[in-house]
Amino acid sequence: MAREDYEVVIGLEVHAELSTKTKIFCSCPTSFGAAPNTHICPICTAMPGTLPVLNEKVVEYAVRAGLATECTISQDSKNDRKNYFYPDLPKAYQISQYDKPLCEHGKIEIDASTGRKTIGITRIHIEEDAGKLNHDEFGRGSLVDLNRAGVPLIEIVSEPDLRSSEEVDLYLRKLKSILEYIEVSDCKMQEGSLRADVNVSIRKKGATEYGTRTEMKNMNSFRSITRAIEYEIDRQVDVIDNGGEVEQETLRWDEVSGKTFSMRDKEDAQDYRYFPDPDLVAIKLSDEYIENIRKSLPELPESRKQRYLTEYHLSEKDANIITSSKYLSDLFEEASKICNNPKAVNNWIISDISRILNETEMDPVEIPFDSKQLAKLVMLIDKGTISSSIAKKVLVEMFEHPRDPEDIIDEKGWVQISDEGAIKEVVMKVLENNPQSVADYKAGKEKALGYLVGQAMKETRGKANPQMLNQMFKEELK
Repeated sequence: MAREDYEVVIGLEVHAELSTKTKIFCSCPTSFGAAPNTHICPICTAMPGTLPVLNEKVVEYAVRAGLATECTISQDSKNDRKNYFYPDLPKAYQISQYDKPLCEHGKIEIDASTGRKTIGITRIHIEEDAGKLNHDEFGRGSLVDLNRAGVPLIEIVSEPDLRSSEEVDLYLRKLKSILEYIEVSDCKMQEGSLRADVNVSIRKKGATEYGTRTEMKNMNSFRSITRAIEYEIDRQVDVIDNGGEVEQETLRWDEVSGKTFSMRDKEDAQDYRYFPDPDLVAIKLSDEYIENIRKSLPELPESRKQRYLTEYHLSEKDANIITSSKYLSDLFEEASKICNNPKAVNNWIISDISRILNETEMDPVEIPFDSKQLAKLVMLIDKGTISSSIAKKVLVEMFEHPRDPEDIIDEKGWVQISDEGAIKEVVMKVLENNPQSVADYKAGKEKALGYLVGQAMKETRGKANPQMLNQMFKEELK
């Protein structure tokens, strides 16, 4: 059977590190990048006799995430012990939530190529992160870094509503955007702040029973997730078409070979032997507590998008791109207010800035300049100090060697030529060197004018004022 004869069923478990200053059950800092085993204490290293104390901010952030994804917030939840035995888990259990999560029954809407679709969220619960194993590249052993042990997470579990890698990508980007807007996680995927476990299964079209699922763990790149899903679908189709059965197992995605490899059999809930943590009291939330958090929620991406359509008259496509990231959205709003030219700011963000982000695989939050500098770039074009073509070069410099756009222009000598005498000299030279284009223009071929202007820009290395060039060419060609 062909791949088209099967339906793909995908569910996601997304882990987001919360942006609290301290860990979930102790006062150790959560900042990323410290020397190994420097952000630890007796509690997060599981020394005998220590007792955890729940960080209230973790509960608040989880409730914010639940409200932003239209979940029902539980007023009575608890912490459970999830037992498993890995070297990076010092207690040999993880404090998580099992049958009484903080948030349940939410949803996120995505705009897929097949139309608008609602993806259900089963639950959002809090838990602690494990440590990290640093493996010796020569196979001589591994070292444990427990800085990450006890860093607070929320796990966001979707319903198995996703039917393609495209839908998964859209869902993850929307979820990332929401978490950034409500400022509960920095979502830096390259640092592991946002990662997903991807469950994939296939079934014959029309079937109601789910197929056997495989799980790909700890994926932290949109591109890798898309590639891994496409590979795993093809692999499962091939297994079934050749008379085999898909095994329930945990897989590792190898970016270099573009293949998945088996790690271990997939555990089920009973394998973890969950039971309530006896050292932690139940979490009781009042109506007032939940309502206060609801009132504190900022404007979310969907609401901001609708405002941009009416207030700034952006196209649906442009509004989607800009509001997909809180950083891009803030950059757009703040720069627009400074330069009073939202149309130009929008064009820079959706064209050149987005292109550079895609080419360099940078996250918008890594953009090395602020709204004031972007607004200044727009104003320098509006004033005629530089041309649009020079501005593109300035933007590249702002990415590669961040500094004020005016400093870049001065250093490079990129100030636009607006002197009439100098412009006329260039115009006359171009007309003299291009008699055929002059004849074409006089014969009614308007495109010839564009060619002549292009030659003049080339002659001045993009520094001539294009409006003055156009006007002067037209006058001379009369």
